[in-house]
Amino acid sequence: MQIGQVIRQYRKEQDMTQEEMANRLGVTAPAVNKWEKGSSMPDITLLAPIARLLGISLDTLLSFREELTREEIQDIIYKLNTMLREQSFGEAFAYVKEEIAQYPNCEYLILEAAVLLNAERIKMKSADKSSIEDDYDAVINGWFAEALKSEKEQIRTMAADALFAFHLNDKQYEKAEECLTYYSEQNPERKFNQARIYSETGRTKEAYQTYEGLLLSMYQMLELLFHSIGALAAKEDNMEKVRMMADKQSGLAELFEMGEYHRISGRLELAVMKKDVEATITIMKQLLASIDDINHFAKSALFEHMAFREVRPEFAAQLREDLLKSFQDEETYGFLKGDSRWEALQ
Repeated sequence: MQIGQVIRQYRKEQDMTQEEMANRLGVTAPAVNKWEKGSSMPDITLLAPIARLLGISLDTLLSFREELTREEIQDIIYKLNTMLREQSFGEAFAYVKEEIAQYPNCEYLILEAAVLLNAERIKMKSADKSSIEDDYDAVINGWFAEALKSEKEQIRTMAADALFAFHLNDKQYEKAEECLTYYSEQNPERKFNQARIYSETGRTKEAYQTYEGLLLSMYQMLELLFHSIGALAAKEDNMEKVRMMADKQSGLAELFEMGEYHRISGRLELAVMKKDVEATITIMKQLLASIDDINHFAKSALFEHMAFREVRPEFAAQLREDLLKSFQDEETYGFLKGDSRWEALQ
């Protein structure tokens, strides 16, 4: 809102005529009329008296806000995107730089504008037009640097991701690696981007190891999710959902070459839920028989660059003992009572 519009709005709220306002400020009524129409501006020395007269702050009088609404930010970004397509990079840059100057504390505006400009400058560099946008690097990177100081994790991560991509594309690997410190240690994106640096800098073994570690972590997370969803479905007696999750766990283990133990472990809960004696006994025996090969995935080419400890005999023995003990739980396996095969396991 322009200053004239603000004056008009709050003057009317005060039930004050232009003449009354002019008299109290020591100016003419036509002067006030011109302010409100936007054809002239009040003298700077009158700003404080006008604000006091209207009962508002100078920030309100000057329409100063630290933040924009989500819709206003989207409008600016939409216009910036349109200008990047239809006009020069310099014109689009100048437009959004002026908008940011008006709202220097609006982190989302700064970040989204920087991300859009960053993508465009990377594209232009790839097209060998670096002379066009090199002059803008310092400003755009400065915006990202400010975003990295944000208290909001989402903003810090997005800024780090964009800067990482820029430095990696520019083959500034040390600077790219510095960006990774803004990710948490357990963030898979940090590990993935670290692997990209390894790959780009000829550290092939480290790249393989990092990628393969992420692959194994992904399996473990997906397996846990399928198991948890299946357990939730079991509480609701949703047999179809439990069966689906058991099939997914089995298929996942095959896809990641995890071995027999992992392939069949998810099916035990389904067999128990159905009180299927034959299936339950069969799966129990299969699990016990496959304990010694529980680390089958260590032999897979999927993880050939990773180092795994061999399964020690005492570990396998303890796992077998724990399994046998769990199989004795009558609350879970009471339906097997009277079956000699189950009793032989105890």
